[in-house]
Amino acid sequence: MKEAEDFIASGRRTVDIEQQAVSALQDRIDSDFAKACKVILDCRGRVIVTGMGKSGHIGNKIAATLASTGTPSFFVHPGEASHGDMGMITSDDVVIALSHSGGASEVVTLLPLFKRLGIPVISITGNPKSALAKSSDIHLNNGVEQEACPLNLAPTSSTTATLVLGDALAVALLEARGFTAEDFAFSHPGGSLGRRLLLKVSHIMHTGPRLPLVTKGTPLSEALMEVTSKGMGMTAITDADHSLSGVFTDGDLRRALDHNVDPKQTSIEEVMTKNCVTISSEILAAEALKIMEDHKISGLICVDEKKRPVGAIHMHDLLKAGVV
Repeated sequence: MKEAEDFIASGRRTVDIEQQAVSALQDRIDSDFAKACKVILDCRGRVIVTGMGKSGHIGNKIAATLASTGTPSFFVHPGEASHGDMGMITSDDVVIALSHSGGASEVVTLLPLFKRLGIPVISITGNPKSALAKSSDIHLNNGVEQEACPLNLAPTSSTTATLVLGDALAVALLEARGFTAEDFAFSHPGGSLGRRLLLKVSHIMHTGPRLPLVTKGTPLSEALMEVTSKGMGMTAITDADHSLSGVFTDGDLRRALDHNVDPKQTSIEEVMTKNCVTISSEILAAEALKIMEDHKISGLICVDEKKRPVGAIHMHDLLKAGVV
């Protein structure tokens, strides 16, 4: 019976072999890789990924990654394609065909059909001399020295290399398209990721009677009542034209007390922070979080184009919304 040390040694050997397989890809990110990116970038249709067996499972993931990063894509099983699913593929599409041996009959059988449609075929195989590699327009080599499987049979290193190569394509295309975090969010609207990337400040900010607000000339003692009643640890201060003049926070209060300021005899503009950091209500909540972190503050005043306060947001609001 195997001991714990045997399991650990086997696992580490597998990781080491697969790391070597991935490292070998560095020299294969070459002009053919660039051509593949260009063909996909110029595609007017979708990227069709196909592969049999373990290659098919990897192909499913590659298609999903492409689709979620700005490249319309889906997986077509080669066996189903031979029995009707070819109708899902159009002459505007591009095919990425996967087969480590390059000889999977179910995939090779489809090549004449792709050629008849005039579809560019990008193959990813471990054998540049295979039927699939030779018949494709662009070939990407994912060959490995050995599989992690001790029998050198079960697809392990080769599938890992294919997956990494697919990720490399997806990321290169993402950057070429100028794909943004907001674009990514539209592909992932559910869960915490969607909340982080789609939620705007306007959706969660305090407005109207919930907005802490006083005017210049207000005694510090009254401003403190506003801070307390609104529960945001701050208040905005406005000029006569309703534009923002400054902000007063818990930090400003501590500094005022250190100087023995009399709250009843002191006007709020004497102790407020001028030229405070403000934001637009239309920016993403995730951006507001970044601004708070960069400036080491816990609240922000939202202003309109005329610098008039329209809302306020606190770190607690971002926590409740699941942005943090």
